[in-house]
Amino acid sequence: MPDTMEINDIHPAPHLDSESIRHDWTRDEALALFALPFNDLIYRAQAAHRQYFDANAVQMSNLLSVKTGGCPEDCAYCPQAARYDTDTKAEKIMDVYDVLSEAKAAKAGGATRFCMGAAWRNPKDSDLDKICTMVSEVRDLGMETCATLGMVTDSQAERLSAAGLDYYNHNIDTSEAYYSEIITTRTYADRLDTLSAVRQAGMKVCCGGIVGMGESPDDRAAMLVTLATLAEHPESVPVNMLVTVEGTPLSETPKLDPIEFVRTIAVAKIMMPASVIRLSAGREEMSDELQALCFLAGAGSIFVGPRLLTTPNPGRDHDDILFERLGITGTQ
Repeated sequence: MPDTMEINDIHPAPHLDSESIRHDWTRDEALALFALPFNDLIYRAQAAHRQYFDANAVQMSNLLSVKTGGCPEDCAYCPQAARYDTDTKAEKIMDVYDVLSEAKAAKAGGATRFCMGAAWRNPKDSDLDKICTMVSEVRDLGMETCATLGMVTDSQAERLSAAGLDYYNHNIDTSEAYYSEIITTRTYADRLDTLSAVRQAGMKVCCGGIVGMGESPDDRAAMLVTLATLAEHPESVPVNMLVTVEGTPLSETPKLDPIEFVRTIAVAKIMMPASVIRLSAGREEMSDELQALCFLAGAGSIFVGPRLLTTPNPGRDHDDILFERLGITGTQ
């Protein structure tokens, strides 16, 4: 018998059928995945994750609000909506120099992707001049770039792509059926049109949703079906847990069962196995054990830094300690 034995000889990898890339998922299939016994669901999701990714590596991104508050939309979860009485006040767009300083600090802290968010319904063409400069300057630092600026036209998407933007984030938020309960100032089709413009301009798509907004299990399944039946799956799929904010219509929404949140990540991974599933907003309120379950379910990315636009996020020191405990490496 050899002196040493490979770990896979002791604990063989799961022998499951490979999760193929499909674009024909149905709501019934998604609901059936959600209904699996928890251990079976996690087993299958982890196996799918290992087909395409290092199971012990998590990509780290940083998110900065470059233009905060004053948004004319009525997203019921968002403190940046001008119509809600929250602590978030309207601010002007940041100077390029200040954004670049934040990007340098993020890179020094281990982030490999820098995401810039602006509280607009849709940017004016004049706004894009500054955004495009930010994008090119951040890329010059050797970081990937992402932006979330609201709805964009075909020509605006082309400008962002020409500036070197790698990813554009535009979440669908929830199911089409539940959407009008959360937002009335833009349609579900508007969101899909922006995704189409981004894809046609050659950028990668970052698109996910928020759970815990009072939606039903059926809505969570339908949201994932919408994403998984796109002609191309989003390269990045952020799954957010609602962070309730006083002054917004959803401020008193009951907390979602954490296990249901983990199930959502697992089902997203099985349905879109080659996409990076990001454990996004809500981590500040999650235990280390819950975050560990999310990584086991196939989450392969997090946001690092003290804030996500306007909501709190665990500090980098805490993330470093958690990663060390789990044997996870932060990576690009």
